Amino acid sequence: MSITYATMENQKKISICHVITRMIVGGAQENTLFSCIGQLRAGCRVVLVTGPSPGPEGELLSRISVPELEVVTIDEMVREISPLKDFTAYCKLKKYFREQKFDVVHTHSSKAGIIGRLAAKAAKVPCIVHTVHGQAFHEYEKPWKNFIYKFSEYIAAKPSDRIYAVAQAMIDQCIKARIAPAEKYQVVYSGMDIEAFLNVRRSADLRRSLGIPADAKVIVTLARLFELKGYDDVLKGFPEVMKKIPDVHLLIIGDGILRESLEQEALDKGFADHVHFAGLVSPDKVPEYLIQGDILWHLSLREGLPRSVVQALACGLPACGYQLDGTPEVIHHNVTGCCVPARDVASIVNGTIEFLLDKELAQKAGAAGRALVRERFDKERMAKILLEDYLSVLQRKNLI
Repeated sequence: MSITYATMENQKKISICHVITRMIVGGAQENTLFSCIGQLRAGCRVVLVTGPSPGPEGELLSRISVPELEVVTIDEMVREISPLKDFTAYCKLKKYFREQKFDVVHTHSSKAGIIGRLAAKAAKVPCIVHTVHGQAFHEYEKPWKNFIYKFSEYIAAKPSDRIYAVAQAMIDQCIKARIAPAEKYQVVYSGMDIEAFLNVRRSADLRRSLGIPADAKVIVTLARLFELKGYDDVLKGFPEVMKKIPDVHLLIIGDGILRESLEQEALDKGFADHVHFAGLVSPDKVPEYLIQGDILWHLSLREGLPRSVVQALACGLPACGYQLDGTPEVIHHNVTGCCVPARDVASIVNGTIEFLLDKELAQKAGAAGRALVRERFDKERMAKILLEDYLSVLQRKNLI
């Protein structure tokens, strides 16, 4: 039975706690925040529990203000493995869940997902759910670490009433790793504020301020400047595109620990004057920067479902990426862009050149991308699906 928001009017307003390791500017964090906002608007009590959010990525909550959202910070909830801090965070969460008597605890990210679900079980929270935004285990990780990650996820999955994933690929990987049976999983595509991307128009002033010539073709990237985000392949492929299209430029949106080395590499290879670092951009400004591009490169080697691809498609840009994780679910090869085997930089280059030189082909891919985004990635739709499922779990347990 489908449970709508209207159903809640005749039932008690449920109390929901979302838990995430940190609220940096990132895809999992935006997903979590939009879930909170949608459920607040549906009349629920919603609390967000998070750890500190230091670092060059920026703090999302300082960029998107939600005064009505109750936010609780647990200092010991950190991304790095720290037995003492992890145990302290577990104890604090368990105590808080018991005191607040939440109907639902919804965890996000690997660390908060493991600690939070175990604490929720100990506190006897009626409905425990988790979202897989990206896997902690992956082929580029050390085998012994993958074993620990998989075993931890297996233990945390036991008390979970439902495990959501932002892409079917995440579910397939979890089932293959025997973390939980298929019936525990459900795809819920990550909701975004897509209207701003669908309606954005290119600003000549912004392009000028970035130092990009008005008539230049532009490859754009939008990702943290960190390992496994594919920037070594970006700087390997870009000069190959330049050989065919000499006036092409590269716009890199985002910040991180690799920025200095990337700037130096572009300088050493002699194309620094064609590479533009926008730095950390506020979420509300991202559409204005993305639309400066003609095509998006997302060459990440580890991903859940790439929000930057969805956002670029909403802007009407084709996208190029690797056949990894959830990327093929949004980059449909030769439909919304080009999606090729991992590390096949030559195919990325060839596909990019084709799109940049064939305006009709690029427009067709852009239109297909917009249609896909409108159908799957509305943030209100995501929050509604999650809330309906919470209520379904609670009804099944005769708790509402």
